[in-house]
Amino acid sequence: MADVVRAETIIDAGPVDYLILLVYFVFVLGIGVIARRSVSDSIDFFLSGRSLPAWVTGLAFISANLGAVEIMGMSANGAEIGISTVHYFWVGAIPAMLFLGVVMMPFYYGSKVRSVPEFMLRRFGREAHLVNAISFAVAQLLIAGVNLYLLGSIVHALLGWPLWVALIVAAVIVLSYITLGGLSAAIYNEVLQFFVIVASLLPLVWLGLNRVGGWSGLEEKITAAAAAAPAGSDIPPADQQLNSWPGQALAGFESPFWSVVGIVFGLGFVLSFGYWTTNFVEVQRAMASDSIASARKTPIIGAFPKMFVPFITIVPGMIAAVLVPEIIELKNGGTPAGGASGNGVAYNDSMLFLMRDLLPNGLLGLAITGLLAAFMAGMAANISAFNTVFSYDLWERYIRKDRSDDYYLRIGRLATVGATFIAIFTALLASSFSNIMDYLQTLFGFFNAPLFATFILGMFWKRMTPTAGWTGLVSGTLSAVLVAFLSEDAFGSASLGVIPLGGQGAAFVAASTAFVVDIAVSVAVSMVTQPKPVSELVGLVYSETPKETRTDPLEHTYPWYRRTVPLAGLALVMVTVLNIIF
Repeated sequence: MADVVRAETIIDAGPVDYLILLVYFVFVLGIGVIARRSVSDSIDFFLSGRSLPAWVTGLAFISANLGAVEIMGMSANGAEIGISTVHYFWVGAIPAMLFLGVVMMPFYYGSKVRSVPEFMLRRFGREAHLVNAISFAVAQLLIAGVNLYLLGSIVHALLGWPLWVALIVAAVIVLSYITLGGLSAAIYNEVLQFFVIVASLLPLVWLGLNRVGGWSGLEEKITAAAAAAPAGSDIPPADQQLNSWPGQALAGFESPFWSVVGIVFGLGFVLSFGYWTTNFVEVQRAMASDSIASARKTPIIGAFPKMFVPFITIVPGMIAAVLVPEIIELKNGGTPAGGASGNGVAYNDSMLFLMRDLLPNGLLGLAITGLLAAFMAGMAANISAFNTVFSYDLWERYIRKDRSDDYYLRIGRLATVGATFIAIFTALLASSFSNIMDYLQTLFGFFNAPLFATFILGMFWKRMTPTAGWTGLVSGTLSAVLVAFLSEDAFGSASLGVIPLGGQGAAFVAASTAFVVDIAVSVAVSMVTQPKPVSELVGLVYSETPKETRTDPLEHTYPWYRRTVPLAGLALVMVTVLNIIF
């Protein structure tokens, strides 16, 4: 039996590797136990009592996103299409994060809402609130499943357990510390996980580049592989894999012009701003800050490490595409057996295979720990955001009102348990996608793009009405779903293929359609329905909110590196330089 298990595993870990894993899990559960002591009410459990400093929430802000998308998804993209994947960071993240900190966080934090749907309730009323709360809860269950699937695939790769057993074990581990300590346990674990992830992936990048002869050697090998690829393999040309602009390999458009438009508008504006500025998973970290100044700086502090994450996620995927035999075969149009799922090698396996081929025992254990940390951070972020919205925005408001604080605290813990086990089933859905980024971007187009359209229009246009809020959301979401079904391969055999565009290009088009439809419907409906009185829009609409309530009155006395706008300006300059270089 041991031989059978050994034959099914990807990674041949030794005792020292398992010891490193064990030590890490002791720390994780210990943080949960310690954090439990500070949980005395629901605000402590769901929002950490609004007591955390900016550097903690800033690192947690990034670590919450440094999960499946960043590690497996981005390395998969790096292996499949190359360096243009950096657009998910330098175009599709940093500008939106800076906008969140400079413009939008004062409204979230200053209004003292407990969630993004609660902000929608105050701005648009019950209908928009209910639509947003339900769609957000569903999205978090689906995305938590992505993280859980990839977490389970690591357990499968290590031990050879069936995927469903690995999923249950992984779910129990994450469930334990979130249920114990709530958001504080999640955030402090996210800070620990950030450093573990970076420390675990840097050796992999260094050893990989050393093996291929440095960056120039990597370019030569990718160029040679593209030139020698079989005709039907669909490998992007070498210049598209090695240059981020115009990014046809990412956008899926043959035209350089439309590729740039798709990346800048579809990814850089609609998907990016929709995700980073309205996604409560991220906003919740900033709302746990100890002041409005800390809340504004949270995403800006996070922007600095964020812009360098591609070098530890995308580059390993590019290295795997020229070093790992299974990924080379896959990229050339083959169907190698095995993989983390046991159902065939996928691009999602690139990081695991590279670890297998490059890392000695000890470093292998550290790398495995880093991957597990990343997936737990991502899943914990989804679950902790879900339990807040479920408890406050759905259960308390629509099912059981006016109960004690202890009652809602218990509901939050039960919601955590329920969401974790539902994620086991949504993980099985995620396992059907060869490149997990295609699946995630499709989900973001459904849920985040229309929400951003409603949110940004309502924040800057006081004439927008409550009726427009919910009708715009519903119309935008349905239009994104329709475009996805009409595209190629968005939902496997259920896709109709009417629109000759698949993968992430289809997700960009679906998100852009959702945004435009949402705006059009919202404007049209606002013209024929009654807006809220201006007196009810203070703190919710930009023009009606005094500047002194949107800023820290003492911030001008701080040195420049502690002020929001100068920090944001520095980050913008740095990311612009990176775009020029690559």
